[in-house]
Amino acid sequence: QVQLVESGGGLVQPGGSLRLSCAASGTISSISAMGWYRQAPGMQRELVATITRGGSTNYADSVKGRFTISRDNTKNTVYLQMNSLKPEDTAVYYCDADIWTIPTITHYWGQGTQVTVSS
Repeated sequence: QVQLVESGGGLVQPGGSLRLSCAASGTISSISAMGWYRQAPGMQRELVATITRGGSTNYADSVKGRFTISRDNTKNTVYLQMNSLKPEDTAVYYCDADIWTIPTITHYWGQGTQVTVSS
């Protein structure tokens, strides 16, 4: 059984920073792409950032220059460093990963962590 567990969400003032973590555990052979998505109330889930196993990254235009995605393959963990946070960044943040448990690859979601940006 594979699980993705997020941590690091919370309440922060505009202009502040937070660092989210997402650790994969269970029977894992390898992890391909990992990413972060977010969903605000009444809105569809949207891409925030993705990262390949080799470290290539992709960001939503709304977070470029403010957020940084990274990963530690030895710990099966992906991170999201969020700086210069804005009220419109308020959402539940979800990590996802494509995980190989040989011979199959399965897409997983984490349970989500709330990020609230407010004064």
